[in-house]
Amino acid sequence: MKHLIEAILLAGATLSLAAAPQPNLIWIMADDLGYGELGCYGQKVIQTPNVDRMAREGMRFTQFYAGATVCAPSRSVLMTGQHHGHTRVRGNAGQANPAAQALKPGDVTVAGVLQKAGYATALIGKWGLGNVGKAESGLPRRHGFDYFYGYLSQHHAHNHFPSYLWRNETKETLPNSLTPVGEDGAGYATNALVYADDLFTEESLKFVREHREKPFFLYWSMVVPHANNERARILGDGAHAPDYGPYANKDWPVQDKGHAAMITRMDGYVGRMLSQLNDLGIAKHTLVIFTSDNGPHNESKHDLARFNPSGPFTGTKRSLTDGGIRVPFIAWWPGIVKAGARSAHAGSFADWFATAAELANVRVPDPLDGISFAPALKGKTGLQKRHEFLYWEFHEGGFKQAALYKGRWKGIRATAPDAPVALFDLKNDVAEKTDVAAKRPDIAQALDAYLKTARTDLPEWTPKWKVERGDR
Repeated sequence: MKHLIEAILLAGATLSLAAAPQPNLIWIMADDLGYGELGCYGQKVIQTPNVDRMAREGMRFTQFYAGATVCAPSRSVLMTGQHHGHTRVRGNAGQANPAAQALKPGDVTVAGVLQKAGYATALIGKWGLGNVGKAESGLPRRHGFDYFYGYLSQHHAHNHFPSYLWRNETKETLPNSLTPVGEDGAGYATNALVYADDLFTEESLKFVREHREKPFFLYWSMVVPHANNERARILGDGAHAPDYGPYANKDWPVQDKGHAAMITRMDGYVGRMLSQLNDLGIAKHTLVIFTSDNGPHNESKHDLARFNPSGPFTGTKRSLTDGGIRVPFIAWWPGIVKAGARSAHAGSFADWFATAAELANVRVPDPLDGISFAPALKGKTGLQKRHEFLYWEFHEGGFKQAALYKGRWKGIRATAPDAPVALFDLKNDVAEKTDVAAKRPDIAQALDAYLKTARTDLPEWTPKWKVERGDR
């Protein structure tokens, strides 16, 4: 009798899950925003009232990680649900090798799975995983998006006042005029009239309004507060904003005013979206995630000491210490995610695919490295699976690897696989200042063994040490 009752209860739970409505999903991602650049994560100077409110009304994660320490691979991890050693795009390849920075036919994305499940899907903003020409295999609409508006190339996205943007595969001219510098029409504006992220906000709000009657997935990939690298190099100021907002009268260098203004402007965008969801009456049917693609940059020539963008962590973008990869991560879903909740769950961008699939009641394809964090969102911490390892690598300036073991132990290895692993205890040393490998050889050995097997080789992303040894 007991087993019969258990079977009935299990069957009821299964039917309940199958009948659960598919929630709307919005992934909002800033570009190069540091863990410490929001008030809810300790920022004291820059104003972010809307995102701070989002955190008060939702859940703030304190140990969530980007897919990589730079743009393209982080986005590839997000789309494919595979960690940095398995995903298609492993680094910022640039225009010299665009095919290495493009998704390929057959790559399965979270957008594609949701699209097949009946979701309307849109990417608005920066893509970075395929371009026109040699990298057309990676165009957004070939990987699950019904609609795309924004930048295909990350180099083009350096310019916040571009002379054109892409609408699907059509180039649309904008009234900005610019001085072209560098790759792919990046340059810097000399007649700055239309700010790209303002346009992305309007498009994102419009998409939600027009698709509110059916489930939708919006990937809103902002460009703020990324630097205009070309403008920084030539004019000494890469923090290009339409105005300085509440910082106009500060006794600061213009780079600092611009950087802070971009973040506060971004905060206003988020506030508009949350307000619209409430006004449309769909907030309780919509999960909104806010995060950043990697750690903070130092390319606008602004004062890092003024803003402390990495918070308590060491390093910035391009670092494998937590300052380069641990990111703000906030989940907002009224009625489902408990207001004011805080989660120490250690997760990464690879987990979004599995989470979205679970919430949409669709099967998760194999192989994925991510695990669903839906139980954590719903406060069911006892049901939340945990990663044994998280993995990252970095190809610029020599191959490096990093892994997190059981949410506490961080191993970093530079160059070849026989190099020693530096070990840090994040429980007692979040700044990763003290190498404890000699004190905990068991943990160092576990990380060493994992790092040697964590990645699969791709011809486009052969580690530099293999090339130097002739070991391919």
